[in-house]
This record gives sequence, structure tokens and C-alpha cells, in this order.
Amino acid sequence: MKTRLTYGMVGGDLKAFIGDVHRKAIGFDTRAILVAGCFSSDEKLGKETAEAYKVDPSRTYKDYREMAEKEAVREDKIDWVSICTPNFLHYEIAKTFLEKGINVVCEKPLCFTLEEAEELERLAKEKNLVFAITYTYTGYTMVKVAREMIKKGKIGKIININVEYAQDWLVDSLNPENQKATSLSVWRSDPKYSGISNCIGDIGTHAENIVHYLTGLEIKKLVCTTDNYGMALDLNANMIIEYENGVRGALWCSQVACSHLNGLVVRIYGDKGSLIWRQEHPDYLEYTPIGGAPELMARGAGYTKTYDAGNLSRLPVGHPEGLIVAFANIYRNVITTILKKENNEPLTEADTDFQNVSNGVDGVRFIHKAIESSQKGCWVNYKD
Repeated sequence: MKTRLTYGMVGGDLKAFIGDVHRKAIGFDTRAILVAGCFSSDEKLGKETAEAYKVDPSRTYKDYREMAEKEAVREDKIDWVSICTPNFLHYEIAKTFLEKGINVVCEKPLCFTLEEAEELERLAKEKNLVFAITYTYTGYTMVKVAREMIKKGKIGKIININVEYAQDWLVDSLNPENQKATSLSVWRSDPKYSGISNCIGDIGTHAENIVHYLTGLEIKKLVCTTDNYGMALDLNANMIIEYENGVRGALWCSQVACSHLNGLVVRIYGDKGSLIWRQEHPDYLEYTPIGGAPELMARGAGYTKTYDAGNLSRLPVGHPEGLIVAFANIYRNVITTILKKENNEPLTEADTDFQNVSNGVDGVRFIHKAIESSQKGCWVNYKD
């Protein structure tokens, strides 16, 4: 029986933020080890990263194509690849590894076009491969508790949804004198690297995804306005979304909201109560039953552990958990799923509790429909 996995990484050199987060999150689990990588287009930096993580030089590659080709024919080939590159590279890299029969974990958004996304979904299903998308916030324990509470009817029938994701890190770009590529995160603000959207693609997709994860509701149609403030891509967006059951919700995402740091907040209202979760205070979930006082539920507390998801805590109550732990919770389930598939063991719903390639397809569709609505100035049907 297989008890340990190996993985490779594309992107995520020593100077990259997100690659380091992925490695640290995977490192929470003793069942996986980094053995291969193509960490940077800068060969020197790639080698330095490999040395820092003790990756054998023979498995340190110049580009992802060489990596996929050579890993696929090894008897001890990697069990999965983590893709930690800018958006414009996701599709080609994921496709290359899928075609070589290697499981994939990819940053979001999945790719640029719906056609590309659907092709990746088809490939993963044809080859029976695991394809996870790291929508990070679904990894938090209290988000999972909220999801379980909604499934159990704690807030009754959902009647309204409000979600926002507000940041201020691009507010300086509102000054025309600062509207140069060097003043922004270059690849995020450039259509060549980010596709048709900056703000919606970067953080709006997280807001849409967390609502779907919590409620299971599918979007029927939406209307969206975007603000570019003189830049090539959107920096601010407001939406009204109608879901399949007639429920409507509001979504606001912004990267020019002065005073907001990483303000993802989701509010789910039902006919028997409400739930509110704030990413900047992730260990707490506000539950208000109809006619009752608000209850602030804490991760790790005994009453939270009456829910199955409440037992996912890694630290005792009062010891804060954070972003890397949320990533680690996603990877824990990915690792379990791959191991069970390797060992022909049955998978449970808890094992596969991570966002997959189909969720990635939904994210790409969301970006395109939001931008389409903004450009047309009207409601657009979601699945047309």
C-alpha cells in the first residue's frame, strides 16, 4: 500500500509569494515531499530554489515541457504537479501534465477562455486524474462549519446573499501620474498576462466561489458594472446575481477601496437565521438564529466540534490559524484523494472536499459573463 506521495512545482521561486505558501502548506503533511521542479524562467534563480529545497539537480528542469516529458517516463514519477505561475501560463502547463498522466493542482483562475477550461476538464476526466484548484478560502475550518450548518438547515431557506472582497493595494493607480506598469503588479494589470480582467479575475472569483461552496447555488444570470479608472483592466466591480432558485445576491470586489486590506466578507441570510464570515478574522463565524441574539462561534471550541467540520482544527481554541493552514487543509484532502485512488480505496465526500477543475471552469465562466455584462450594460444569462 502506498503511504507517501511526491510532487513537483512549476513556478514558485524563492522570490515568489504564492509558491512559498504552497510549499509550506504541503509541508504540514508528512505524506508528501517535493522532488522536482521548474521554479523560474531565470535559470539561476530556479537552481537556487531547487538547492534551497534539496531538489536533485537531475530533477531540476529548465522548462515545464522538459519536466513533464522526463517525469512521465520515470518509474518514480511525481504524483502531482503544483502550478504556481501567473495566469497566462496555467492552461498550457496544466494541459501538458494532464496529457502525460500526472495529477494537477493549479492556482486560480484556471485559464483565460471557457474553451480552454472545458478542454482541461475533459482531459482530466478522460484520464481519471485529480485536478484541484486552490480557491484558498474554502480551506478555512469555519467556512466548512458554515457550509455544514447551511446543509443542516440552521439558517433555513436562503433568501439573500451579500459578499464583498475589498482591497486597497492598487489605490495609487487612481493617480494618472502613477498609471505605469512599474507602479502596479505588472502581470496582474496587463491583459497579456491576466486576460480580460484584473479585479474580477483576481479576487471576484474568490467571492463567487465561496458563495457557491457554502450554498451550492448555481448562477442563473447577472448584471455587472466595472470601473477601470483609466487602466486597461477593471479595478472595481459591482454585481447583482440571480441564482437558479430565484435568490438574488450582491457582489462587490475592489482593489482601490482605501483602508481595506484583504476584506473578503460573506453574509448568507435565511428565513431562520444568518451566517457571516470575515476572512481577516477567519477563526470566528457569526450565527444569528431568528429571534435570537448573535452568537460568535470560535474555531476549536467544544460547541463548534459538534459539527464534523469543526474537528478539522489544527490548533486549540484561541490559537489563531491562518492562510497557510487553509491551504494545508486543501492539500490534505488532495493528498488523501490521490493516495486512496492509488490504493484503490473508496473515496468519501470529506476526502474530495476541495475545489476541482469543474469549479475552475465555473470561475472562468464567471469572469467572462461579468465582463460581458459590463460591456453590454445589461443582464446576461449565465450558461448561454
